[in-house]
Amino acid sequence: MPSIQIDISAETARSLSELAERCTAADQERSGATTHGPLTAKALLAMLAEEAALAIDRPGSWEGANMATVLESHGYQF
Repeated sequence: MPSIQIDISAETARSLSELAERCTAADQERSGATTHGPLTAKALLAMLAEEAALAIDRPGSWEGANMATVLESHGYQF
């Protein structure tokens, strides 16, 4: 499986870990009724990468369209 390595700040890593913990808590509160289950920071980023790819692979899907909107808000219109 291909991999992509990125460098992020310690603050960003901390925030991603906290977000993953909050997502995991939400998963537990919903008795596992989430699309990706409990998340680690790595799993969270992998999920977001998959969603970003859908902007190309399935642009009409809600995931792909929403990721395209996020990118457009940063000036990346395609």
